Amino acid sequence: MTSTGPASAKEHPAIAADIERRIVDGVYPVGRRLPSEQALAQEYATTRARVRTALASLARRGLLVSRPNSGWLVQAGRQAQTVGEMRSFSRWAAAQGRGFSGLIVRREHGGATAREARLLGIGLGEQVPRFVRVRTLDGRAVMVERSTWAPWVLPVIDALPDDVPSVFGALHSAGVHAVLGDHRIEAVAASSDDARLLGLRRSSPLLQVSRTTATHGGRMVEVAVDRYLSDVVAFDVRARDVARTLLSPGD
Repeated sequence: MTSTGPASAKEHPAIAADIERRIVDGVYPVGRRLPSEQALAQEYATTRARVRTALASLARRGLLVSRPNSGWLVQAGRQAQTVGEMRSFSRWAAAQGRGFSGLIVRREHGGATAREARLLGIGLGEQVPRFVRVRTLDGRAVMVERSTWAPWVLPVIDALPDDVPSVFGALHSAGVHAVLGDHRIEAVAASSDDARLLGLRRSSPLLQVSRTTATHGGRMVEVAVDRYLSDVVAFDVRARDVARTLLSPGD
């Protein structure tokens, strides 16, 4: 096999990066078995131990899986988006070339909680529309989206069909040009409702993204909490995405 990466790359991070690039470029498509560890060691002019370490690092990220008697196989794995370039689920999935859909499974109107009122800039107890929506990726339920909307977009939200492909697209068509705002990312355990909607066990690990949405002019539109299957999505953090903080000697 002709190498598409640097044959002199002997350290496992460089090997892992080159194999990942081949997966992304389609040289190693999903379901494909990689060359043997020995063949890769010869190609990269390194040891099998370093190749195995590189492959194991990709497996931990969900890109590869080791099968007895079959070697290393490429799997769909977690799809990452960069924290500094957060996009809606629909835009992110489309950019990955994945099939996506959504279904609103529950709707309600109710009084804004203290947190919702503070983030949306409205009065405590003011009536707001909410919905719970299940998002799928390639036919698999992978995320539960719980959204609370500002009262001024209520007519648009109430008019949405349950299977609306893109809420942001519908808002845009209605003249509401929304952009994603602040995000908080953390690990949580699946609730009973999460487990039922995603078809997993209660307390299974999920990746939670708490976020806000506003117009370009800063008018608040949405407060939401998204819960993803932890083996499906990841978020890459690059140095330019993180504000620099001056630490004191005691920190």
